[in-house]
Formats: sequence, structure tokens, C-alpha cells
Amino acid sequence: MQIAYVNVHVSHLGRAVAFYRDVLGLSLGFADEDHGYASFVAGSISLGLAVVGQDQSELLGVHTGVGFSVKDLDAEHERLVGLGVDFPQKPTRQPWGGFMALMADPDGNVFYLDEVSAAHA
Repeated sequence: MQIAYVNVHVSHLGRAVAFYRDVLGLSLGFADEDHGYASFVAGSISLGLAVVGQDQSELLGVHTGVGFSVKDLDAEHERLVGLGVDFPQKPTRQPWGGFMALMADPDGNVFYLDEVSAAHA
């Protein structure tokens, strides 16, 4: 068994697709406005965006537990800040040896952003 995809809930598909494609640079697999769903290539798994219903607003603005990895966290942080991305936690050395930040999408969903070193690859 393997993880094939992870879904994140969003309030507006077009805005979310623009963020994940144009700001984060993920490759869009498909987007279907009628069904409120989009899928991105995100390494060996897919990242899905699912539009929430009016009675599901509690699914927005959560800590997703999903982590993105980059080779140079300081450079990526600077690039994303320049594009207006919110960082609830700036790049910080962690007690366990990692180097990570927390970033948020337009709906306030929070993600890890980690620097991958040769020791952790």
C-alpha cells in the first residue's frame, strides 16, 4: 500500500489553482470547476484541491500536516515572501536537526516547508 494523493480543502478553485501552480510552481494535472477539484503533480504523490461546501468551512484554515521540500529554504522563503505568501513561522533550525518554515495558502491552510539535506534525502 502507498499514499497516492493528499487532498486539501479550499474555498475557491480558480484562486487556489493559481496559487499552487503560479506561486508554488506545482505542475497542474487537471482542474474541473464543475466538480470543484484539481490535481497537481507533487513528487511521487498527487496534491488534490477540493472545494468545500457552504456547511464545511471548518475544513479551511487548518494545519494540513503536509510538507513540501526544497533544496534551499532561505532562497525559497525569500522568493515566496516576495510573491505575498504568508509564513506563520519563518525558516528556523529545529532541535531535531531540521531546517523548516510554515507557510499558508490563500485559505489559511498551513504547510511545512523543509530544506532537504543529503542526510535527510
